[in-house]
This record gives sequence, structure tokens and C-alpha cells, in this order.
Amino acid sequence: MTVTLNHTIVPARDNDAEADFFAGIMGLRRLPPDGVDGKFAPVAVNDSLTLQFMTAPEAEPHHLAFDVEPAEFGQILARLQARGVPYGNSPRDPANGRTDHPLCPRGLFFTDETGNLYELMTTA
Repeated sequence: MTVTLNHTIVPARDNDAEADFFAGIMGLRRLPPDGVDGKFAPVAVNDSLTLQFMTAPEAEPHHLAFDVEPAEFGQILARLQARGVPYGNSPRDPANGRTDHPLCPRGLFFTDETGNLYELMTTA
């Protein structure tokens, strides 16, 4: 049996703002509102995974890690820099401006306004 993650809920102080931020940084597609009363702000990560951002006043931040191709990594890094979004090579210091990740040749961490910690890893 093959198991595939279809979607996950990402807590946000403002679901639309956080979904727009994440989609913009990652170069991903925002989807129309979803769920009962359109309470989810979805972002298509790939053909089989959607992140459903949901407003939660007492949001507990999550950690989401992504493998990306080297060219995509460079594009995402350029968008982070262009928008002035802090990034770093450690979850303890996601604003040190470094990309020398301890588990791969290049990687970084960045956070959104809610405090969700996004991790990107690449092979070169």
C-alpha cells in the first residue's frame, strides 16, 4: 500500500496573509478558499499535497520541511532576500543569513508572522 499525504492544516493568525506569504516566497499557486464556509486558504505544494492555512487565534506554530531542487532553492533564496525576509541555517537562529545547513549541502529556515518554521533543503 502506498500512503501519500494529501493535505495538512497550517495554523495562522491570518490565513489569507500567511497563505499569500508562503505561496509568494515558495513560488507556489494559491487556490480558491476551501472547506466549510471557505475557512481554509489553500496553497498547492505539488500534485498531491496542499497546505490548508487556517486562522487560529491561539495558533501553535508548526515546523514544515521541504526538499527542493538546487535551481528552486536559488529562486526561493532570491525572493527571501528581495522581500527582506530573514533566513538562517539553524532553527535556533533562523535569521543569521546563512545557508550552510547541517544535514545537506545547502538549506535554510525562515518563519512567517505566526511563527511557523519553514525548512528548505537541497542537494547542491
